Amino acid sequence: MGINDDILPEEYPYAWSPNSSISLQEFLNKFKPSLVQDDGTKPWLWVTKSEERSNEGDTSAAVKEASELLKEVTVKIQNIHDDPSIPLRSNKKKGTKSKKELREELQNEASEKLKEISIRHHFVSGKWLIFAPSDRVDVIWSTIADSLVSGPLSSTSAYLTKVATSPKAETPNYQHVLCVYIPDVYDKDTVTEIMKVLLRKHGVNLSGVKSNLYPAIGLDSKHPSGIQSTVWKNTALMKDADIKGLKDEYFAELDAAKAVKAGKTAETKTGSSGTAKPKPKLKKKAQADNPFGSDDEDEGKTNGPVETAQQEAGKATMKPKSGAKKTVTGKKRPNSDEDDSEVEVKPKKKRGGK
Repeated sequence: MGINDDILPEEYPYAWSPNSSISLQEFLNKFKPSLVQDDGTKPWLWVTKSEERSNEGDTSAAVKEASELLKEVTVKIQNIHDDPSIPLRSNKKKGTKSKKELREELQNEASEKLKEISIRHHFVSGKWLIFAPSDRVDVIWSTIADSLVSGPLSSTSAYLTKVATSPKAETPNYQHVLCVYIPDVYDKDTVTEIMKVLLRKHGVNLSGVKSNLYPAIGLDSKHPSGIQSTVWKNTALMKDADIKGLKDEYFAELDAAKAVKAGKTAETKTGSSGTAKPKPKLKKKAQADNPFGSDDEDEGKTNGPVETAQQEAGKATMKPKSGAKKTVTGKKRPNSDEDDSEVEVKPKKKRGGK
């Protein structure tokens, strides 16, 4: 990221502000970082809380002075690396320092000088860095953007947010950079306040605070000087246990909300009483087949074709063969433990003694 990457372009179609012709939700639905491909003209999506711009001082003077310092330190770091007289390990008895110790001293001094240059030229703005995978970036981005405009972040000094669009060429495991801008990265209390909101209200993984001066002079994590590329690391602001605690609270609240939503869905399906709605009753057979039914249960109802056929079949009787005994078997009652009885009926004698 260069210095121009931290300046919201004028009349940029992939940016939203309170004066935009569409609502924030419409903007977020229309432009999603996982779907917008950077062809060189749209590297970022932007959302700003207000039309007010960051009140920066003489940024060009700060960049010039800081760039010169960075060059000097980089040369000194390289000289330490190349100097064979400097041992790899320190020796307390001899009072010699190792290459690593000498490099770290120079790097820490450079960080302090960069801070002094930033404050003197009033170029102190910066941002919290967040990295999001492609399959989650749309949700994280829309949540942060909405929070900045009308949610928890709106009550902080954070004033701008942006997210990287998708690369033109397919990149496996691509991580989108998301930035939340703050007016003064050296104001520890303000930086910590925003950090707590991002953790407690959004549960994001933070990657430190970077000064806008750093990318303007080309200082990143891969710079040969080895100077720390962030002004603040997470643990310099809060303890690991406190960071984890805030994120745990967020996810616990999220799970509770999901449980409540699931409960309401279940209640809608079962009815307001909280009990399952009764299944629709099947059509009943003739009353004789249901000894537990009410006498007037089917009053006024017309038997269906299946029931009518069963009733007609019930009325028909089979004549017993000659010499055979006719039996009438009683129907079994449901769930009855008693055996059905058989009644023997003697055949009638034929007239005329035949």
